[in-house]
Amino acid sequence: MSTIFSKIVSGEIPAYKVAESIDYLAFLDISPLAKGHVLVIPKKETDYIFDINDDEYMGMWVFAKIVAQGVKNVFPCRKVGIAVVGLEVAHAHIHLIPLNEVDDMNFARPKLSLSNDEMTKIAEDIREAISEVTNS
Repeated sequence: MSTIFSKIVSGEIPAYKVAESIDYLAFLDISPLAKGHVLVIPKKETDYIFDINDDEYMGMWVFAKIVAQGVKNVFPCRKVGIAVVGLEVAHAHIHLIPLNEVDDMNFARPKLSLSNDEMTKIAEDIREAISEVTNS
């Protein structure tokens, strides 16, 4: 069964994309815990992250590291936190969330509601920062 993330990969559903490679995609979470909350997914639909073959799994983390550097450059924070929950969508994904306090990664907190213009600007800024990271 095709997940919402697979539909984003195929272009059936729009997303605020921040980075893309042949195998991976990073886009803004539409219900973010913080500005700059990004999801990193493998394009190949796999429900459980530990079912991904080793090379693809390692590649996904390298891709996530590059995206996290871009996020941190746009949203100065103490760290970019990582969470792998995987219960809400049956497609492996990594949450990258700018953190200043431990509670910034509390998924029970109310989510932000950002306008289309804000989301578009955040995605553009992160894309630009990632480009700077990868070209330096």
